[in-house]
Amino acid sequence: MKNVAEEIKNSNFCIVLTGAGISTESGIPDFRSKDGIWNRYDINEYGYIQNFLENPEKIWKMLKDMILNMEKAEPNKAHYALAEMEKSGYIKAIITQNIDNLHKKAGSKNIIEFHGNFTKMKCMRCEREYEYNQIKLNDLPPKCECNGIIKPDIVFFGEEIPRDAFLKSFQLANKCDLFMIIGTSCEVYPASELPLIAKRRGAKIIEINQENTALTSVADYVLRGKAGIIMEQLLNEIKILQ
Repeated sequence: MKNVAEEIKNSNFCIVLTGAGISTESGIPDFRSKDGIWNRYDINEYGYIQNFLENPEKIWKMLKDMILNMEKAEPNKAHYALAEMEKSGYIKAIITQNIDNLHKKAGSKNIIEFHGNFTKMKCMRCEREYEYNQIKLNDLPPKCECNGIIKPDIVFFGEEIPRDAFLKSFQLANKCDLFMIIGTSCEVYPASELPLIAKRRGAKIIEINQENTALTSVADYVLRGKAGIIMEQLLNEIKILQ
């Protein structure tokens, strides 16, 4: 733990990639565990943009379930620790695969939302933008005044990553000297490529997860356990080193 804290403190450009595992302590289920989203909703029936286009009412039932959960969720110790590390200058950016808005709620500033954010919505016909709290979820799928179907501004399988988020993330991966991965299995391309790019450029990799992942073998440091507990400990270690 102390060695990892020293790496963070002494790094010149540390970035972070977060996944669903960082938010489970906030009461938001991940996707691939036994209690995850894809265990309740078949990924092949609900996860692809084609599913949404063919049957938006069906997919919106899953989205409503997710949105109501994310709406009431609060950041946990891991989110707050990252926000404090960023404020202190130890972390330069957070790339998140999560759509739950919790990094923003915790006070982080330089966030790249790789897969979008559930709080933003857009009409698929006229492209009018909405905040999620402007949308009524009683009658699904929600519709715009133009009668177009409203879709959360999130990335389904089969959709492209927003160009700005994509470019910024890969620029950061090429620039960093320390790459911290928290709560992600790193199974979903192209986010899974980011740590590998950083590694090839000479950056050190820190993995924080409850179990082994596809990237465990290339990580320089591996910390096993809940993200909230580990991040709080790391923050305390960094403060001791100051």
